[in-house]
Amino acid sequence: MRSKKELIPYTLQTELPELVLKNAQVVDVFTKRIRPADIAIQDGVVVGVGTLQGKKEVDLLGRYVCPGLIDAHVHIESSMTSPRLFAQRILACGTTTIFADPHEIVNVAGERGMNYMLRASEGVPVNVYFMLPSCVPINSEEHNGATYDAAQMRRLCGHPRVLGLGEVMDYSGVLGGNEGLYEKLDLMRDGVIDGHAPAVKGKELQAYRLAGIQTDHECATYEEALERVQDGFLVQVREGSAARNLEAIVSGALKDGLPFDRFVFCTDDLHLNDVQRQGHIDHNIRKSVALGLDPITAICCATIQPAQFYGLSDLGAVAPGCRADLVVLDNLEEFRIAGVYKDGILAEEVPCTAPAFSAEAELTHSVHVPNIDPQRLMLKAQDKFPVMTLIPGEIITKKEWLPLPGTNGVFEPQGELLKAVVVQRHSGSGQLAVGVVKGFGLKNGAVASTIAHDSHNLIVIGDNDEDILCAINALRECQGGYAVCSGGKVLQTLPLTVAGLFTEDESLDVISAQRNMAELCRQMGVPSDLDPFQNLSFLSLCVIPELRLTDSGLFDVTENRFLTQGS
Repeated sequence: MRSKKELIPYTLQTELPELVLKNAQVVDVFTKRIRPADIAIQDGVVVGVGTLQGKKEVDLLGRYVCPGLIDAHVHIESSMTSPRLFAQRILACGTTTIFADPHEIVNVAGERGMNYMLRASEGVPVNVYFMLPSCVPINSEEHNGATYDAAQMRRLCGHPRVLGLGEVMDYSGVLGGNEGLYEKLDLMRDGVIDGHAPAVKGKELQAYRLAGIQTDHECATYEEALERVQDGFLVQVREGSAARNLEAIVSGALKDGLPFDRFVFCTDDLHLNDVQRQGHIDHNIRKSVALGLDPITAICCATIQPAQFYGLSDLGAVAPGCRADLVVLDNLEEFRIAGVYKDGILAEEVPCTAPAFSAEAELTHSVHVPNIDPQRLMLKAQDKFPVMTLIPGEIITKKEWLPLPGTNGVFEPQGELLKAVVVQRHSGSGQLAVGVVKGFGLKNGAVASTIAHDSHNLIVIGDNDEDILCAINALRECQGGYAVCSGGKVLQTLPLTVAGLFTEDESLDVISAQRNMAELCRQMGVPSDLDPFQNLSFLSLCVIPELRLTDSGLFDVTENRFLTQGS
């Protein structure tokens, strides 16, 4: 790429730029107006906006042009594909930049996983920036696969694609002055520090902000979002596969007349099936506009606002000096995409120079689970037991104390109550804990996953022990992924061999496999308002209220204590 000095003649039109997009309606994110103009591009950079000529001219016939879209917080691993495959999928949706937190793979493989993501994302057809995972493990009680500390982070300070510290989930550690956590906060103080503070409010939320945390994507209600804006946070409005918070936040802000300059859009955890079905950040824009948000304001939430907040001065606008990451639109209201340019090249012509290398063996053989004695899955029938009740459209759960029915003193899943099991899968210890879930709906089978936030142990829900053990064995055999079992037989697996989280296999149709497995779950009773695998994977995330299951036992997030113990 030429220096900025070498590009000036193209701006002055003393030399003709390689490409000019003629007759565009440019979405000006600085003035929040539309202006008719041509867009000149040279060496992947916008060198002029006005009345211009170029060596090659493309007539846009009055179509709108906005900056490439930015996902302000995403876990690539949740797509179940490598960075290379994920980037190819979302580019067609107009997303040209993502801020990724790779704490999923780092929880499994530590620094080895972090370095893999940096290498695997080099040269992909979107801009991939990283936030260094802050809570690996999430707390001292978790049994994950590795530790990622400040000393390891220091080796990546100054990396051009590292923007700051990933979501700080251990808010108890922040409020309690955890020394290791504050070492990370101090180390990354010159970058952006992302937050994760569900249900935290009042003085505790203000103390969390005081410690240096700058964003939060865990707002489930407008009231939570408003409090965070008032306390100085940037709110990342999330619309993912399991957690869909956009409608509540956008509708509330519109009703309240709140400005949107402290809001950006993110997906957090989004399956490729949902990307294909509804889009990516473009879906956030369409949904916001349908709720009544001005289209240009919605575009600003997806472009200039995240770019400026994260310190990326060459992104987020159609202006001289910005990268020529552009989205061409037939109209603003429906946000119907007519074309995408990445560095001035049409998306379908963008070369992918990412290396097609394979993950090392330590990453592809990460499921270490011994044979489980069926007696260890037994749970006593009792009059009162803490049950995890699912809430459709959310990843939070409700804690209910309910009687557990059974025969001969042993709990037998029936009605709405199913058995859940988490097995430690990193060291081969086989430690496990058993709990009860309400609202999942599954009948005559079991569903299992090695995607179990954030320690990513093996998690399974079922209504009988035979199928639960069948699912555990299936995931051991295929070295991670998803499994659905019924009648003691494996109905289908989706092998995700890289850290048990995603695949590098470009011949594996992840979308079709996921769709087929989800349909199997529907046929077995899982309701349509739950994502069977996303909701399953979040049941172990012990920083989301109210009740979670880890291999150490049932954890009450609101009381910060275990109610049962694993074995």
